[in-house]
Amino acid sequence: MDPYLFVYFLAGVLQDFLLTLNWRFIAKERIMPASILSFITTIVSMFVLYTIITQLDRERSVIAILVYASGIAVGTILGMKTNIGFKKK
Repeated sequence: MDPYLFVYFLAGVLQDFLLTLNWRFIAKERIMPASILSFITTIVSMFVLYTIITQLDRERSVIAILVYASGIAVGTILGMKTNIGFKKK
């Protein structure tokens, strides 16, 4: 198994975890946390996509994209379930 696949999965989790928190901060009109998370999310996603496009062959790229998307799905779940930066109800 390609060790990069695990890295892509974790990057997907991180990316969408941060993106989901970003949207939640936007909904609460918390400008600075939303701006910072937007910046970090963009860096993570562009780095991963650039790496997939430039460093993997056609077969491994498709698998890497599927693994990355799976990580994104998990990141959404974690981002919705966390209360980091939010008051508990």
